[in-house]
Amino acid sequence: MPSTNGRCGARRLTAPAALLAAALLMSGTPATAGTAFPAAATTSVLPANPYAGPRGSATMHGDTGSSDTTPLAGPGAGSLSGKLNGLLSACPTVLIGADDYPVALCTPILGQVPTVHLLDPHTGASLTSLQLTKGSLLGGVYAYIDHEDRLVVVDGSRSLLRIGHRRDAAGSWRLTVDSSLPLGSAVPADDAVTGLSPDWQGRVWFATGGGVVGTADDRTGTVRSVALPAGERIANSISTAPQGTAVTTTHATYLLTASTDGTPRISWRQAYDRGQARKPGLLSWGSGSTPTFFGPTDGTDYVTIVDNADATVRLKVYRTSTGETVCSVPVLLAADGPGSENSPVGADRSVYVAGTYGYPYPAVPEGAGASVPGSAPFAGGLSRVDVRADGSGCDLVWDNELRSAAVPKLSTADGKLHTVLRDPVIPGTKGTSLLDPYRYAQIDPATGEVLRSKLIGIGALYNTLQMAGTIAPDGAYLQGTVTGILRITAG
Repeated sequence: MPSTNGRCGARRLTAPAALLAAALLMSGTPATAGTAFPAAATTSVLPANPYAGPRGSATMHGDTGSSDTTPLAGPGAGSLSGKLNGLLSACPTVLIGADDYPVALCTPILGQVPTVHLLDPHTGASLTSLQLTKGSLLGGVYAYIDHEDRLVVVDGSRSLLRIGHRRDAAGSWRLTVDSSLPLGSAVPADDAVTGLSPDWQGRVWFATGGGVVGTADDRTGTVRSVALPAGERIANSISTAPQGTAVTTTHATYLLTASTDGTPRISWRQAYDRGQARKPGLLSWGSGSTPTFFGPTDGTDYVTIVDNADATVRLKVYRTSTGETVCSVPVLLAADGPGSENSPVGADRSVYVAGTYGYPYPAVPEGAGASVPGSAPFAGGLSRVDVRADGSGCDLVWDNELRSAAVPKLSTADGKLHTVLRDPVIPGTKGTSLLDPYRYAQIDPATGEVLRSKLIGIGALYNTLQMAGTIAPDGAYLQGTVTGILRITAG
C-alpha cells in the first residue's frame, strides 16, 4: 500500500491475525492455549512523579503522563472469574494508592451526585463512601491519588479537595476532606474543571471545559491561570511530565510550562483536523484523546493524540521538546470506524489506539452538539503504530476489528493489553443491544490477537462504557461499569 504521507511508511496489516481475532470473538477460547504469552517490547516508562501515587494506578490513565501502562501483572494462570460489585453508579475512576486500598469516584444513577468509595482490596466491596458537590457531567470524573494516598479532585463548588481515608476510634473506615482550596478566582461560575494532574514541583495543574488552564498550590493557596483562544474547549483530561503539561482542546494540542509564580505559558501549539462535527461515539467536536506521553528514552520523548478528521482519523505524534510533527498516520482502518474517545496507550516506541466510533453513550456533555451522522453502529477497531527507531516517521504495524468497550491497559510486567470487549449478539455485525455480551480479554501487543478471554456478563448492567480499568497489586483487574465495579481474577 502507498505511504500515508512523506514521513510515514507503508501500512502493514496482518490479515491472518485479524481473521484469527474475529474467530476468537465467536469462540471465546485462547489463541495459543498452553504456550507462553509474548512479552511487550517496552522498557521505558515515564519518570515517577514525586507528588502522585504508584505508577499504573495513580490516575485513570495509569500515570500522570497518561500512558495507560502499568508495572503490575494482571490476572495470571488459572480459571478466570469475574464479580460485579453493584453500587447503582457509573464508576469511571478506580485508583489505588501505596497502601493497596482502591478508591473509586462514581456517579449514582439516581441523583448523579459524585460519590467517593473506599473499596476492600480483597473483595472490591465498598467499605465507606463520601458524597461531593455536584457539578457538570465531566466535572469530577478525572482525579488522581497523591503521594499520601489521598484522592485529589475538584468538586462542583470549584474547590480542589484532597480526600483521605483512615479508621476511626471504633475501627470503622472513614473518608474525610483533608484540605480544600477554592478555584473560583480562575474558574468562572458557569465553567467546570474537566482534568487535573500534579507537576514535578507539587503544583496541581487543572483545565476547564471552557478552555482555562491553571495551576493551584494548596501549600500556599496560590492559583494562577491563562485562557486559551476563544472557542477552544477542553473535553478530556490533561497530562504532566517533567517537560511540561500537555493539553488537547477541541482544536489543538499544547505543551505548557509555568513561570516562577505558577502562571501557565504556552511552549508550543499544534492544530489538528477536527472534522466538520462531533461524531457518534465521541463526546465532543474534536479529538477524544487525553494526550499521551511516551518514548524510548525516558517515556517522555513524544506526545500523541488521535484527531477527528472526517473520513479517516490519524494518530498524531509530536516531539515533546519542540512540538514538531513526527508523523500523522491513518488508524482504525480495518474497522472502518473513524473516531476514538479513548486516550492512546503509549509505551517505548509503540502506540495502541482503540476505536469508539458509534459507541452508544447514554448522555453527552452539555454543549457537545449533535453528532453527524445522528447515530452509527459501534465499529470498534484496535491499531498499533510504531515510531521508527531513528524518529524519522511512523508505521502502522497491525490493525484489526476488535471492539474494545474500555480503555485498554498495557502491563509491562506480563506483556499484555488488558481490556473488555463488547461482542454483538449476532456475530459478524456491528450493532449494539441491551443483550450484548461483555468479555474480559488479554491481547498480544505484538500481533493484536486475543490470547485469552472470559465472558463476564450479558446485558446493560455490565456495560463498561469505554471506562478505564486498573490492575491491583494482587493481580485483580478492576473495571468500572454503569452500575458498579467488576473485579476479575484468576486462580
